[in-house]
Amino acid sequence: MKVALFGKDYTDSQQIFLQMLIDELVKYKADLCFYEPYYKMISSVIRLPERLSFFSSHEDLLGCDTTLLFSIGGDGTLLDTIPFVRGSGIPILGINLGRLGFLSSVSKEEIKEAVKYVFEGRYKLDKRALLSLVSPEDIFGDLNYALNDLTVYRKNTTSLIGVHVFVDGVKLNTYWGDGLIVATPTGSTAYSLSVGGPILTPGSRNFVIAPIASHNLTVRPIVIQDSSEIRINLEGREDKYLMTMDSRHKTISKHDEFVIRRCDFTVNLVQMEHKEFFTTIREKLMWGKDYRN
Repeated sequence: MKVALFGKDYTDSQQIFLQMLIDELVKYKADLCFYEPYYKMISSVIRLPERLSFFSSHEDLLGCDTTLLFSIGGDGTLLDTIPFVRGSGIPILGINLGRLGFLSSVSKEEIKEAVKYVFEGRYKLDKRALLSLVSPEDIFGDLNYALNDLTVYRKNTTSLIGVHVFVDGVKLNTYWGDGLIVATPTGSTAYSLSVGGPILTPGSRNFVIAPIASHNLTVRPIVIQDSSEIRINLEGREDKYLMTMDSRHKTISKHDEFVIRRCDFTVNLVQMEHKEFFTTIREKLMWGKDYRN
């Protein structure tokens, strides 16, 4: 099995767990393909096999004939793997060496078990939808998609931003506040959740539209079908605002019109056979925890 390993950061506290992961993969005779900047970061502190290959782009990863990619870090690290995997279908398994680890569901203590399950085929693929910024095409180029969310913010100003939203050509609302979030089911447990948006199960064919710090208290997040086309226009005193797609951000003009649709490919996240979405939200979000009991 050809296994790619991707990471962005390294701290001394990760050494024992990272070495454990490498040793387990070597034990199962995996061929390892490292993200080259990550390899340079860890090569002096981690024992590695002599026979390795490397990738630094989407094309390189495809050239490695990769079976599965391990994302080593937190949820932010996993989001940064998406431009490398894109529409290839290569499954991603998140090893959580960060904090919350909602997407990176394998904890440090579960590394040995997770590797064993992978090589025994005891896992399932969770297909996650993405959203795509169709227009303007030049803002994010060929990285115009997001697994979590697309957001529009005010930038370098304290004045409100007006976000005019149309769904399939019909006006939904004008949101006055700090900005707006359009989230996928995956992103419904991220930024959208923090502004009062609902949690959607991964298989839901929906998007969430949620205002950020709405100036009108009667405005609430809304769930729409992900087959819908969302069109956004901006209004405000400033000419420039900020748009993000997952961890990528760009300055945008209020004179542009933005068109958002469901992306034409999905991303495969690896889920161990004993991991379920409802279990994850109970554990990670501490649903039902009552310290009086």
